[in-house]
Amino acid sequence: FLDFPFQTGRIEPNYPKVCGHQGNVLDIKWNPFIENIIASCSEDTSVRIWEIPEGGLKRNMTEAVLELYGHSRRVGIVEWHPTTNNILLSAGYDYKVLIWNLDIGEPVKMIDCHTDVILCMSFNTDGSLLATTCKDKKLRVVEPRSGRVLQEASCKNHRVNRVVFLGSTKRLLTTGVSRWNTRQIALWDQEDLSMPLIEEEIDGLSGLLFPFYDADTHMLYLAGKGDGNIRYYEIGSEKPYLSYLMEFRSPAPQKGLAVMPKHGLDVSACEVFRFYKLITLKGLIEPISMIVPRRSETYQEDIYPMTPGTEPALTPDEWLSGVNRDPILMSLKEGYKRNSKIVFKAPVREKKSVVVNGIDLLENVPPRTENELLRMFFRQQDEIRRLKDELSQRDIQIRQLQLELKNFRNIPKNN
Repeated sequence: FLDFPFQTGRIEPNYPKVCGHQGNVLDIKWNPFIENIIASCSEDTSVRIWEIPEGGLKRNMTEAVLELYGHSRRVGIVEWHPTTNNILLSAGYDYKVLIWNLDIGEPVKMIDCHTDVILCMSFNTDGSLLATTCKDKKLRVVEPRSGRVLQEASCKNHRVNRVVFLGSTKRLLTTGVSRWNTRQIALWDQEDLSMPLIEEEIDGLSGLLFPFYDADTHMLYLAGKGDGNIRYYEIGSEKPYLSYLMEFRSPAPQKGLAVMPKHGLDVSACEVFRFYKLITLKGLIEPISMIVPRRSETYQEDIYPMTPGTEPALTPDEWLSGVNRDPILMSLKEGYKRNSKIVFKAPVREKKSVVVNGIDLLENVPPRTENELLRMFFRQQDEIRRLKDELSQRDIQIRQLQLELKNFRNIPKNN
């Protein structure tokens, strides 16, 4: 996958896939520190960790290196911690956010402050704060390790959908819908969510607006689901804070977008951002490069400052104990070289219960969807098959013991 970012062309219908989930996959995220590790979540209530082999897939991958069960309903979002290796957050339709320590393969914290489905999560630069949007029309800033809500906004005039931290500026940007059902964006101070700093209407279309922020160039990109265009804005520290620049236009509507990490960009072409646009009507993924036109062929320091690299700043135990550190920065001047020696080692787990905050998350959880019911059915079938085999072995042992006892009784007494 990451070894061939410029490969183009149509793939074969039977091209190898990652297909181990028993329900629809709702979200995937690449590990920011180990480039061949992916986290995924699904309607089957599981979060799974996949290790892509060197050179890409040669056959369908059905076995994950780690399966994580803790949610009682489907899981809609996964998010890696920005500075700590092997810390993963997942948000489920049970209204809970679980913090997983992948060193032990268990959830270590549970955030239980939401009253409806969580729509989006975003970490700040050092991972000490988590912003969430929820179907209950509230924007929250949470301290993830304690689960304490630091700030909360009831967005009645601006129904929030997506949220993103704007680097280290202590500001948040949300996209949502106004009371007149027009799409809009709002800028917030993370320490005071009583009122947004600004609100700006975008248009009257109905698709979700996805925000992407580049902290290095202070650029905000807005892309709507079902739109063909991507708008660019510059974020400033003073009013009016948000300056519209221009937009990329395309006749093909996008269903979704992914972003290439900074170290994968072509710095020789002054590429500052790259999208991968999913176009379902044509069945293709189109790369879209944002390039700053420069005549000079030398390295452009102003558009490529030091940027968060591929080395974690903290271990899971350090972060869970309360330590915060900014990301370890790297320069793109010499190009990206894979120096990281971090590998993912799946823990060996034997526990069948998942206890967080004194609550067993997997105890007596009734199925709520058809996929959950099917998963439980197949689990029960496997358990019944195992018990039948065990019972059959016990029957054989009992018959052997009965035969030995009968033979013992038939032995003459004088012998």
